Amino acid sequence: MGTSILMGMVLGLSAGLSPGPLLALLLAETLRHGSRAGIKVALAPLITDLPIILVALVVLARIRTADPVMAVISVGGGLFLFFLAGDTIRARPVEVAPDKKTPQRSLSKGILANLLNPHPYLFWLTVGVPAMHKAHVAHPAAPALFLASFYLCLVGSKALLAIGLGRSRSVFTGGVYRLSMLVLGLLLGLLALVFLVDGLGYFLNR
Repeated sequence: MGTSILMGMVLGLSAGLSPGPLLALLLAETLRHGSRAGIKVALAPLITDLPIILVALVVLARIRTADPVMAVISVGGGLFLFFLAGDTIRARPVEVAPDKKTPQRSLSKGILANLLNPHPYLFWLTVGVPAMHKAHVAHPAAPALFLASFYLCLVGSKALLAIGLGRSRSVFTGGVYRLSMLVLGLLLGLLALVFLVDGLGYFLNR
């Protein structure tokens, strides 16, 4: 179960801190309306991800007995994680100019931004749900711990960024952020190798 928690934390922190549509929106809303608006954006994945996870669970439940298909999904998840690792290591601060005239509706904007972002769909289908399935084999409670640690780190890291940015813009431009992204990128690369080895192992052992 400790592995599930650790994997959830790494993936959650990466999703929370890596530049993307939701983080750019969080920065914009925080600079325009303060930390409270940014925290509302950070909560969006808790609303948008549930139907995505349910659909991925149904799809994978129908095909999980087909080893070749699951192997392909595992390899795809590994490649997707390598892509995320590269993006994370190369991450640069997102500059957003404040604009006091923009109306708020921060949570609604966050929900829309996350629904239109392809990354959550790819993540849950190729990485998140397969990881939950493997965790369930080890212990019935492990998937719940994976989800809890993932969302605690995803939402928590974004909320902390909003609070920090509301007090000082240096929180997103300093060396600590760059070092954090480098470490997270390397950890994502290791997770990618795990998924690739699992997927390729099927074809090599046939």
